[in-house]
Amino acid sequence: MEKLVLRVDGMTCGHCEIAVQEAIRKLPGIKKAKATKRKKEAIIEYDPALSTKDAIVKAINDTGYQVIA
Repeated sequence: MEKLVLRVDGMTCGHCEIAVQEAIRKLPGIKKAKATKRKKEAIIEYDPALSTKDAIVKAINDTGYQVIA
């Protein structure tokens, strides 16, 4: 398992946090996903054999939020 912390812009409420978390959790190999609007970040634990950082970033961006490099 690997841990990934991503800065996410655009989350303003609890619904935003849930939307980001659900988008990430739909990917294969995701063990844990926690998004927080206060810190503007998502913390993900995942199996790199089943998912990639690029796939996670794309899933977040596809929900309408923006991962900040």
